[in-house]
Amino acid sequence: MTTWPDLTGILAGLRWAVVGAVATRAYMPERSTQDLDILVAPEIAQEVRARLEGAHFQRVQELAIGGATWRSPSGRLVDVIESRAEWVPEALQRLGRDPQGLPVLALPYLVLMKVESGRAQDLADAARMLGLASEELRQETRRVFQRHAPDALEDLESLITLGKLEMGETRER
Repeated sequence: MTTWPDLTGILAGLRWAVVGAVATRAYMPERSTQDLDILVAPEIAQEVRARLEGAHFQRVQELAIGGATWRSPSGRLVDVIESRAEWVPEALQRLGRDPQGLPVLALPYLVLMKVESGRAQDLADAARMLGLASEELRQETRRVFQRHAPDALEDLESLITLGKLEMGETRER
């Protein structure tokens, strides 16, 4: 398991979560990635910036999707994604933990974020996570999509089918 910067102490008292490739390791085997992505609401972005600077992180560049890339004192890159998506406050209330103990979005919201991104790797991640998920988690994901992305429900079902095929349909969870 790759060890990533633990921002828990730096961001104590703020709502944030690991997203992206690092978050997927809570739901599927870990895959390689170059950076740690975290999600924050724009209302706390200024405070997050101030705390990262106080912890000697260096701002590298702005992100086109909102937020910025930072370099940790140890040289690891951290993307702080600021999202105004209406589901973000709800998602940041329902966090899980990855094997390192970092806070991650619950599977339904992580899948929603990945589907909304539309990137091929994100869709592949979503399919794999859904293929390994319990039927209960898939149902919860369907409910989240019904509330926040009803136009993507058909895409979600396709990802579930692909994931089950790739990860082995006979697996009971």
